[in-house]
Amino acid sequence: MHISTDDHIIAKIRKSKSKKFFFIDDFITIANYKAINKALERLVERGVLRRIAKGIYARPKVDPLLGEMLPTTEQIAEAIAKRDKARIIPTGVYALHMLGLSTQIPMNVVYLTDSSARKVKVGKQTIVFKKTSPRNLAVKGKISSLVIQALKSIGKDKVSDEDIATIVKRLKKEDPAIIESDIAYAPEWIRKIMKQAL
Repeated sequence: MHISTDDHIIAKIRKSKSKKFFFIDDFITIANYKAINKALERLVERGVLRRIAKGIYARPKVDPLLGEMLPTTEQIAEAIAKRDKARIIPTGVYALHMLGLSTQIPMNVVYLTDSSARKVKVGKQTIVFKKTSPRNLAVKGKISSLVIQALKSIGKDKVSDEDIATIVKRLKKEDPAIIESDIAYAPEWIRKIMKQAL
């Protein structure tokens, strides 16, 4: 009995229970790129998958009250980084937003990466991956990496006492040993702020 490309893909999706995102490369052992592309288009039409961005798909997640739940920008960026075996750090307005220092959600979400520079369009938003030096990605802590990028975005002379209080409060949730290690990668004026959390 001949099993269609669509059924092969559905079987693979069902087996990968914990996987949230799927890329064309995940199915390359089943058929060639063109056939997989066509099959994925059909599965999107059937509602089996949702196309998140070019070449990126996810299972539709429906909440009984809220309806369809779309993945967050952060989840999509992390899935791309995982696939590319790359490190990423959010920067600028998005880092400020993630720390609660800004209510603004940027149309361009910028991440530093050690992988190739690229742009991924997700609905009305664009995820921008900017290639950077390994030093900028050496920071281990999730909160401390956000703090360094957010403070660089605000600027030394524009950071307020209120911003510092929020940052110190957030940093207290980070492991002190990680903060101590990450301080070395921050400019001197940011180090002084980070030390307040220790």
